[in-house]
Amino acid sequence: MRQINFVVIFVICLALVLFGIENTEFSIIHVVPGIDLSAPLSVELLISAGIGAVLAWIFSVWTGLQSRLNMQPEVKQRDGRIQELEQDVERYKVELEEQQRLLPASEPRPQDVEVTEVIAK
Repeated sequence: MRQINFVVIFVICLALVLFGIENTEFSIIHVVPGIDLSAPLSVELLISAGIGAVLAWIFSVWTGLQSRLNMQPEVKQRDGRIQELEQDVERYKVELEEQQRLLPASEPRPQDVEVTEVIAK
């Protein structure tokens, strides 16, 4: 997998270098009336792509935070349900131990005695 990642990154960087070599003529960007920037076309496009990538990253972080905040009530509800179930399990354990304690001890049946005697011989 690392080799595939390396090849992908290498191809992208090679494409960017070739793009920069081929697009060296200057162009003018009109930012706002009265402010003009002049730079090579490749630099302007790389800067705009970088700004777009940063904005996409910020948007993904923002949507991730929103989804986490929206899930908070569900998580609290699940935590409450988990605690209820754990309390039920503990209560059932106590009831089971209490029932086992109340059961009378059973005497061995004659059939059981014979089986053990046969096995012992």
